[in-house]
Amino acid sequence: MKPKYLLLLHFLFLPLIALHAQETNLVEISGRVTDQSNKEPLPGVSVFVRGTVTGTTTNAAGEFILRTRLKFPFNLVISMLGYQSQEFNITEPGSKLDIALVTQTLLGKEVVVTASRVEESILRSPVAIEKLDVRAIKETPAPSFYDALENVKGVQMTTSSLTFKVPNTRGFNIPNNFRFMQLVDGVDMQAATLGVPLGNAIGPTELDIASVEITPGAASALYGMNAINGMANLITKSPFLYQGLSVYQKTGINHVDGKDYDPSILSEVAVRYAKAFNDKWAFKINASYMSGTDWRANTATDQNPNTLNTANPLFPELSGANNPAYDAWNKYGDENNNAVTISGVQYGGKNQTFLVRRTGYWEKDVVSPKVDNLKFDAALHYRLSDNAELSYGYRIGKMDGVFQRGNKIQLDNVVVQNHRLELKGANYFLRSYVSLENTGDSYNVKPMVDNLDITSGGSNSEWGAKFKTSLQTQLDAGTDLATAMQIARQAADAGRVVPGTPEFEALKNTIRGINNWDHGKVIPGAPATGGAWLTQKSRLYHTDAQWDFTDQIKFANVLVGADARVYEVIPDGNNFVDFTRPIEQRTQPGGNNVYYKKFGAFTQLTKTFFADRLKLYGSLRIDYNPEFDPKLNPRIAAVYTFAEHHNFRASFQNGFRFPALFEAVSYVNNGNVRRVGGLSYINEGLGYLDNSYTLASVNDFNAAVNRDVTAGLALNDAALKNRNVLQITSLSPTRPEQINSFEVGYKSVLFDSKLVIDLDTYTNVYDGFLGQVEVSVPKNNTVQVGTDEAVIAMLAANRNGQQTRYRVYTNAKNKYNNYGSSLGITYNFYKKFTLSGNVNYNDIKTNEERDIFVTAFNTPNWITNVSFGNREIVKNLGFNVVWRWQDSFLWESPLANGTVPAYQTVDAQVTFTVPESKITIKTGGTNIFNKRYIQYAAGPTIGGLYYVAVTLDGLLAK
Repeated sequence: MKPKYLLLLHFLFLPLIALHAQETNLVEISGRVTDQSNKEPLPGVSVFVRGTVTGTTTNAAGEFILRTRLKFPFNLVISMLGYQSQEFNITEPGSKLDIALVTQTLLGKEVVVTASRVEESILRSPVAIEKLDVRAIKETPAPSFYDALENVKGVQMTTSSLTFKVPNTRGFNIPNNFRFMQLVDGVDMQAATLGVPLGNAIGPTELDIASVEITPGAASALYGMNAINGMANLITKSPFLYQGLSVYQKTGINHVDGKDYDPSILSEVAVRYAKAFNDKWAFKINASYMSGTDWRANTATDQNPNTLNTANPLFPELSGANNPAYDAWNKYGDENNNAVTISGVQYGGKNQTFLVRRTGYWEKDVVSPKVDNLKFDAALHYRLSDNAELSYGYRIGKMDGVFQRGNKIQLDNVVVQNHRLELKGANYFLRSYVSLENTGDSYNVKPMVDNLDITSGGSNSEWGAKFKTSLQTQLDAGTDLATAMQIARQAADAGRVVPGTPEFEALKNTIRGINNWDHGKVIPGAPATGGAWLTQKSRLYHTDAQWDFTDQIKFANVLVGADARVYEVIPDGNNFVDFTRPIEQRTQPGGNNVYYKKFGAFTQLTKTFFADRLKLYGSLRIDYNPEFDPKLNPRIAAVYTFAEHHNFRASFQNGFRFPALFEAVSYVNNGNVRRVGGLSYINEGLGYLDNSYTLASVNDFNAAVNRDVTAGLALNDAALKNRNVLQITSLSPTRPEQINSFEVGYKSVLFDSKLVIDLDTYTNVYDGFLGQVEVSVPKNNTVQVGTDEAVIAMLAANRNGQQTRYRVYTNAKNKYNNYGSSLGITYNFYKKFTLSGNVNYNDIKTNEERDIFVTAFNTPNWITNVSFGNREIVKNLGFNVVWRWQDSFLWESPLANGTVPAYQTVDAQVTFTVPESKITIKTGGTNIFNKRYIQYAAGPTIGGLYYVAVTLDGLLAK
C-alpha cells in the first residue's frame, strides 16, 4: 500500500463535504473580550461555533471578527485557559458582543475525548482518564510536559535516557512498551522496527502541546492493537486558535555530584510560529533542539551469584568479588553465551570443572553519554467550509540516546518522520499517515562487546584454553583458588583492547560499521568480521476514519469507525530477513520486503436514561490480521450521576493484542542466540518450537553433570543419569494476547467545586501473555529431543557448541490476574492554593504452576505523589512542589533481573510572569535533593536536574 493510494482516499470523500456546506451568504460576528476583574482586554481567547470547525481568536486588543456561512441560530463558545467558558446564542447577523470572562477557580470542568472518542465531561467518562492541560503543563516542576506524566495518577515512568522515556499503567512494564499506545493528533508514535513509542523524541514541542490525556488500562476495544495497557493522547495547538510567535529556552545542569560524569549543561531551545488568514487558511511551524549529557547506567549488581548452578556453588571461596561467573547488570560480554566451561582442572585431589565468564566491558565504556534531539514539524490547514477542515502535517525527529529491548541499543542519528493528511468535520474525520524510520548510525551494545572481546581476545574456546593453562599453573604452584582465578583471567585477557586507548576506539568504530552481528572470525592482523550496526528501515501506512451519527440517528448516539495498517520492513539481515530465502541465506541484507498487516472496525452506541443521570455505553470492535483469526473486542460501560455531584462508573471490556512487528517476524542473531518471532513459518527447519529444551533446564542439567563427574562418574554416564532434568519445551506458534478487564470508579466534585475525588479499582485477566523463552536445539535440529543422542548433545553443548540457542516470542501457558486501585484528590482550599495527591496500588496473583517464562510484572505495589502550589501567590508569581515515592519491586527481563530499590524525590519550581513583555521565567528542578535512583534493573542512575526556562509567548499575534 503506497502513500499515494492512502492520500487518494481523502479525495474520494471530498464530495461528501459539499453535502454539508451551507449555501447562505457570508455573515460577520464581532466582539470584545475583557477580564471581569480588571477590565483589561484578553488576547488569545478562543471563539468558536459549537458543533463546527469554525472559530477564531481575539487580538491584542481583545477583539475578534468571525465570518461564517452557517444558518441562524447557532451557539458561540468563548473560552480561555483559567477562565470560565461562556456560551451565547446568535440569532441574527451583525451581532457585536461585549464579553467579560470570570477567573476559573472551580475544579472538574475539563472536557476529554480519548475515553470514548467523542467529547465529554471528564466527570462522566466511562473509564478512568487523566488530563494535563496547558495550565497544568506550565505549573509542573518537571522539565518538560512529557516528564510531567510521571506525576499523573496511575502512571509508572521508565527512563532509559534523557531523550527516551516510556509511560506505562497497571503492570507488566518493559522499557520498549508494546502494550501502551502513544498518539499525537491521532498519529501512532511507535517506531515500527525498534518497536518502541517515541512520543517524547519526535512528538510536540513544549510550545505546541495543548493537552495530554492518559487512559490507564485497556483501550483496545476502541483503539485496537498496542492499547491493551493504556494510552496517551497528545493534542497539539490549532494554528487558528493559537497564533503568533513563541520562543522557549531552557538551560539546566545535571550530574552535579560528579559521580557518573562531570557536571554537565543541558540546553533546549524551541520556536513556534502560527498564522491564520481570513479564518480560512492557517499554518504553524515548530522546531526544537535539545542537547546534554545522558544519565549513566553503571550498576555493578551481580545477577549470577555463587549460590546459583551457573556460578560454582560447590566452591564458597568463589563468591562476591571472587566470582569468576560474575554477570553485572551494566556489564556486557559476561552473559550466558559467554559462559566457558573449564573442565579437567586438578584441584583438591580431584578432577574439577569450573564455570567462568568472559570479562566483557562496562556499558559506560561503549555507550556515548552525549545526546541530542532535533525536532521539526509544520502543518497547513484549510477550512473548506464551516463544517470541514483539511490539513496536512509533517513531522520529523532526529535523536540519540539509549534504550533497552532484549539488549541495550545505542541510538545514534535515528530519524523518524511522518506525513499526515486529515479531513475533519464537526462529526467525522478521515486521516491517513505514513511513518518512515531509519536507525542511522545506531548499534547493539551486546554484539559490540562480544566482537570487541572475540576480535581482540580470541574466541571463547581460545580464551578458555589460556584461562585453564594459567589456572592450573597457579594451582600447581600453591596459589589459593580465588587468587588463581584472578591471575588466570589476566592471562586470558592478554592482548584484549583496553577502554580509553586508541586501539579500543579504532576497533569499536570498525565494529559499529559492520552489519553482521555474528561472532567474528579471529584472524591475526586481519580486520574484524563481526559487527554491531543496527541498520533498520521501515514504513508504516495507516488510514482511519470515524463518523458520529448523533444528528442522523435520534434514539441513541452512534459512532462508527474503521482503520487499516500496513508495516513494510526492508530486510537488514540482522533483525528482519527475507523468509522466502533458504535458511542459510536469510541473514544476507536485502531481498523481498517484509509486510505485516492489520485491519479493524468498531461501532459504539451511547444512550442516556432518567433525565441524563444514567449513561450507558456499548461498543464492539473487530480486528483482523492475516496471520491470525479475526478477533472481537466488546466493551460495555455505565455512568450514573447521583445528586448532581457524585458520578459512579463501571466498565467491562475484552481486548486482544496482535504480536507487535518485532514479536511476530524478527530474526535476530545476537551473541549466537537467535531471537525469533513466534509465527509458525519462521520455525520451519529450525526446530525451536518442537525440538528444543529450555535454557534453564540445560543450565541445571550441566550443573548436575558437573557434580556427578566431580564425584567420579564417567561423563556420558552422568549425562544419561540426569536426562530427566532436561525440560522439553513444546511451544505452540504465537497467538494474540487477550485481556478481560473490569473496572469500577467514582468521581465527585464537592464544596462548591473546590474538591475533586477520583477513585478507580480494576482487575485484569491476561490469557496468552506474550513473552520470551530461551531454548536450546541440539545439533542444529539434527537429533530429536528426548533421545539419548540429544542428551549427549546437550552435554557437549557447553564444551564444543553442539547446540543452537533461540530466544522465542511465545505465549504463556498460564492465565495471569493482576489488580489494583488508584485514588486521586485535588483540593483548592484557599484562594488559589491547591493541594493534590494520588496513591496507586498494583499487584499480581501468583500462580501455583510455574510457567515456561517469567511474565515480568515489573511494577511496584505502591506509588504516590503529593503536590502543593499556587499559580499566583502574589501578582505574576507562582510556585509548585511535588513529592513522589515509589515502593521497591522485582524487575525481570532477558537482560537483567533484580530488586529495584524504593526511592523518593522532590521537584519544585517558581514561575514569574511579565505580562507586558509576554515573558515567563520558570526556575526549578527535579529530584532537587539529588537522591540517586534507578527505575529498572540495568537502567540509568538518575540524579538531580536543575533548570531555568524562559518563554516568550504570543509575539506577533494578530
